[in-house]
Amino acid sequence: IGHSDDFNLFLQCKKKINSMSELQKCFGACMEFGTAGLRAAMGPGVSCMNDLTIIQTTQGFCVYLEQCFTDLKQRGVVIGFDARAHPPSGGSSKRFACLAASVLISRGVPVYLFSDITPTPYVPFTVSHLGLCAGVMVTASHNPKQDNGYKVYWANGAQIIPPHDKGIAAAIEQNLEPWPKSWDTDGALQSSLLNDPYQDIHREYCQTIQQHCFHRELNKNTKVKVVHTSVHGVGHIFVQAAFKAFDLQPPYAVEEQKDPDPEFPTVKYPNPEEGEGVLTLSFALADKEGATVILANDPDADRLAIAENNNSFCSGQWRVFSGNELGALLGWWIFQCWKQQKEDGKASIKDVYMLSSTVSSKILRAIAVKEGFHFEETLTGFKWMGNRAKELLDQGKTVLFAFEEAIGYMCSPAVLDKDGVSAAAIAGEFVSYLASKNRTLSHQLRSIYEEYGYHISKNSYFICHDQDTIKRLFERLRNYDGKNSYPKECGGFAITAVRDLTTGYDSNQPDNKAVLPTSKSSQMITFTFANGGVATMRTSGTEPKIKYYTELCAAPGNRFLDRVIILHY
Repeated sequence: IGHSDDFNLFLQCKKKINSMSELQKCFGACMEFGTAGLRAAMGPGVSCMNDLTIIQTTQGFCVYLEQCFTDLKQRGVVIGFDARAHPPSGGSSKRFACLAASVLISRGVPVYLFSDITPTPYVPFTVSHLGLCAGVMVTASHNPKQDNGYKVYWANGAQIIPPHDKGIAAAIEQNLEPWPKSWDTDGALQSSLLNDPYQDIHREYCQTIQQHCFHRELNKNTKVKVVHTSVHGVGHIFVQAAFKAFDLQPPYAVEEQKDPDPEFPTVKYPNPEEGEGVLTLSFALADKEGATVILANDPDADRLAIAENNNSFCSGQWRVFSGNELGALLGWWIFQCWKQQKEDGKASIKDVYMLSSTVSSKILRAIAVKEGFHFEETLTGFKWMGNRAKELLDQGKTVLFAFEEAIGYMCSPAVLDKDGVSAAAIAGEFVSYLASKNRTLSHQLRSIYEEYGYHISKNSYFICHDQDTIKRLFERLRNYDGKNSYPKECGGFAITAVRDLTTGYDSNQPDNKAVLPTSKSSQMITFTFANGGVATMRTSGTEPKIKYYTELCAAPGNRFLDRVIILHY
């Protein structure tokens, strides 16, 4: 123990930890830095997010940046934070952000530290807009209240991918002892190297997203009423500002949830992907005000859920759209808006791209085949889509849209990550346009499926904290009828192809080698069925979940939904 603060932290641990199991939980294993950065509970010990582990992580990150950028001390790094806090341990997103700033400033690195809470998308936007070397966002997104995270963006404005994760992890291990000035947050906050980008970036972001507003006069006069909830997170003021940038009427805010509250008192899980359980207060407000659409951000406002009350389709009940359904709706809408631009002499369709993750719906592929633009799949996670989008943009291509089924949408290339703020404003304009045609989102979704083919999906997950159980489950699938043999059928349906992105096997390829990148550190197997169904199982990189995804794609014009069978594991 080389510092008094370390010793004080140790004493706090000794008082609070009353059993060997708790001691093991806090000190049994160090957090592993990966492409998702860090995510863990706040508390004492090397297994948790606390002052010391934040300092150690930032020291390693700083050293790695020094190795990669000769102009680091000219360009700098941006740091943002959400509203999470954990009084029992004294940890908070703001505290961790200030410590990270202190470490970087102690090495002469300029830091753009937001003075107040911001949505996660503001950090990659700032990296790209100011031409910085990197960005850090302190957030655990929609995780339980005790968790926090450390998310890293590279100079290209996208989340890090290999080999940067390994390089940063190695540098962290070599710089565990706190540097003399790493703890000096007071000094850092007075440094000339510290900049506050809050006002400028907020203004620039709102100006930038206006290039995706195509129906301003319609927006000014719309009668559609919209409810918005930020689920006790950061999104309220930013979504209000985005609506104003589009000349949309401000959405009704769910009063009990609009202000940041790290306790998330009105919800069991602060994740709008969970659907109705998170939206109960939104439904009540919408019913009271006569609103027909609900928009919900997760606590760091990088995701967006949408619900609609439509009597003709839902018998007066609220319909919460899945991430895949919203991917279809937003992808279709953004393409229609691009076609409107194209008539004014914009880029050729041969240079237009849309992206989605490999576990998301294939609906964009169906639209691309009929309309003539390009569609690409990536590995799961926006880190892959963001980096691929940047490669395409650097080649002079137009990347209109990217999405993942977990309600994440990239509607503007100004943010190479999912962005729930711009998506909310674009969705607001979309529903206003549909209302002017006496149509709803449900109407439009059915029209999309009838034109491009129904894509029916069923996704969910199982909670599993035991890594050995998870490993046995996937190994059984890989050795189903003997060594290195996968199942040949499931539920009476023949399996025609298997892709295993953990081992690198793909039976559809001539050499049986997967085209997408593989990783032995995570589990992911995809089965393709003779009837056109696709089913994937994978582990989550940030939560103790085994996730599954199933989809059956019908040919355009096939309306026999009663014959569609969705496979369940």
